Amino acid sequence: MRKLFGTDGVRGVANLDPMTSEMAMQLGRAAAHLFMRRAGRHQIVIGKDTRISGYMLESALTSGICSMGVDVLLVGPMPTPAIAFLTRSLRADAGVMISASHNPYQDNGIKFFSNDGFKLPDEMEARIEELIVSNEIAHLRPTADAIGKAYRIDDAEGRYIEFVKRSLPKELDFQGIKVVVDCANGAAYKVAPKVLRELGAKVEVIGDEPDGMNINAGCGAVHPELLQKAVSEQGAHLGVALDGDADRAIFVCEQGTVVDGDHIMAMLALDLHRHGQLAKQTVVGTVMSNFGLELAMTKAGIALARTAVGDRYLLERMSADGYNFGGEQSGHFIFLDHNTTGDGLLSALQVLSLMQRTEKPLSELAQAMTAVPQVLLNVKVTKKPILDTVPELQRAIRESEQRLNGSGRVLVRYSGTEPLLRVMVEGECDDTIREVAHHLVDIVKTHLG
Repeated sequence: MRKLFGTDGVRGVANLDPMTSEMAMQLGRAAAHLFMRRAGRHQIVIGKDTRISGYMLESALTSGICSMGVDVLLVGPMPTPAIAFLTRSLRADAGVMISASHNPYQDNGIKFFSNDGFKLPDEMEARIEELIVSNEIAHLRPTADAIGKAYRIDDAEGRYIEFVKRSLPKELDFQGIKVVVDCANGAAYKVAPKVLRELGAKVEVIGDEPDGMNINAGCGAVHPELLQKAVSEQGAHLGVALDGDADRAIFVCEQGTVVDGDHIMAMLALDLHRHGQLAKQTVVGTVMSNFGLELAMTKAGIALARTAVGDRYLLERMSADGYNFGGEQSGHFIFLDHNTTGDGLLSALQVLSLMQRTEKPLSELAQAMTAVPQVLLNVKVTKKPILDTVPELQRAIRESEQRLNGSGRVLVRYSGTEPLLRVMVEGECDDTIREVAHHLVDIVKTHLG
């Protein structure tokens, strides 16, 4: 059976397999069938980011869903976490987000949420694929008034704005704070500035003029340089860069320096812990989380649980073990007490809240941990064999670990969304870890490039 779903839904170049209108219609039909689990009419929410191909895929998904007798609730350009929330708020049977997140505009993707706002587990994604490949629902063709309808939900934006604001204490506002927000010309270009302004912050906005082709282009979480410059020039207290679908956020302190996700996790986890709000005294990170985060958490009596890279794996671990806070270096932060997926805007509010309550700048709060030197290199690959089956690479990894002699670690893994292999090396000596990383990259290029 073909493998449609990756680590974050179905993704690819728009209008090429599998990201075609034909496949979108089949995905819509299969998902509609899968989620018809109760009596009466059924509804599926569809949102999207600002890519030009979103129109094509939205129409195809809508057609497929309606052809199965299920109604569609269209909310237009909205952040991925907004779709997770709106699926619950509108009592829908499922939600769909059309987005390729941080990828360039020519790519697009489709990801599904169940009625509880969580991304689908592997077995449900596999069932959708099975329904498509087997043609077992090809004969299901409702007619007359049994065909689904599509509705535009006009108050979706306002619902989500009020939802994220409710994550803060009622008495808290951001009067006196100047924020620069980079919306990446993406899904949050309307809601992010509105939320921050309604909470009293003085807001300067960049990346809020989408044209269908400029999403993530030299801006947003993937390119924070524009934000760094704006924060310095504007004399802002904080910069927030969202990605294309606004499920993650990168922060820039008042000095114009990027503060990576590990430092944000450390300071937020310590704050939750101080207030008795960190479930089971545990924060959930990934195998990419810097060893310095683990040291800082251990010192504070907090455990760090590690998962594979990807917010779905964070969520699975958090849900299974009863944890309520986790995140990644890349800017995904999950506050399970508030939302069921990573939420860049909600994360920004939590950081601003901590700054306002403690009256400390982000540069000072970020000193909650000291990072161990880390090198991360990406290598383009033409194939993705199981790494254990590449003996030359395994040998090089073992030799590298021996060279680090217990004072560091090596992690080699594939990207789940791009034809890349990521080489990460941590250790005490910058020169050593760079040499080790570049040696491993040379091996990868020889055997997988």
